[in-house]
Amino acid sequence: MSFLALPEIMVAPNGARRTKADHPAMPVTIPQTVATAKACFEAGAGGIHAHVRDADQAHVLDAGLYRELVAELARELPDMTVQITTEAVGRYSPEEQRAVVRAVMPKMVSVALREMIPDPDTSEAARFYQWAHEAQIAVQHILYTPNEVSRLEELVETGVIPRDDLQCLFVLGRYAKDQESDPLDLLPFLDTLNMSALVADWAVCAFGRGETAALQAAFAAGGKARVGFENSLWNADGSLAADNAERVREISALQSR
Repeated sequence: MSFLALPEIMVAPNGARRTKADHPAMPVTIPQTVATAKACFEAGAGGIHAHVRDADQAHVLDAGLYRELVAELARELPDMTVQITTEAVGRYSPEEQRAVVRAVMPKMVSVALREMIPDPDTSEAARFYQWAHEAQIAVQHILYTPNEVSRLEELVETGVIPRDDLQCLFVLGRYAKDQESDPLDLLPFLDTLNMSALVADWAVCAFGRGETAALQAAFAAGGKARVGFENSLWNADGSLAADNAERVREISALQSR
């Protein structure tokens, strides 16, 4: 078995915070997420960034729910890659994040660098990253600022994070006014990456009405895209998207330009 590569387009259909109160097409159950994944796969998404919710639509790191979702997706969409998240939402500790990955054994997982290593002690994180690498679990490192690219390089240089098969996600606009991304937000990330010794498969996610333009910039720079209701509900023209598949179709169309 080898590490799965990031798909050119990965859909993030729900995230950890939005509910059906934000959009009626928001998937919050496993059947809804599988149905959304099917529509997004047909629209051009090669992978799904998966969150699971409890009965109150709240984000949970629940190994049983994750295993159920992964199994259903494998049965219904065997050609779609599945990445689970360890997002903490201010609720889950690094220990709990590591535990869910060990329990689920996914082929892909996204891990926020700042959440997994919130303090100078890197010993447990180093054991986790080495274990995941040996298990050939593709870890995508979520990076919110260019400074976190530099921190990732330091952790690689000191052996905390394996150098090979690096995957990153550059988050654009998390701290922008009204969380509206700008394509220019990508440039400092790329400058920092290019000045580093890192070699990484990277993608971009972006917030708000600037999502399409930001992801177009990612493609132009040789990167990949994560798109969907986790970060944006809007099309490039400012209209509210009907569903996640509509957002995927708009981003997929950028690749043929």
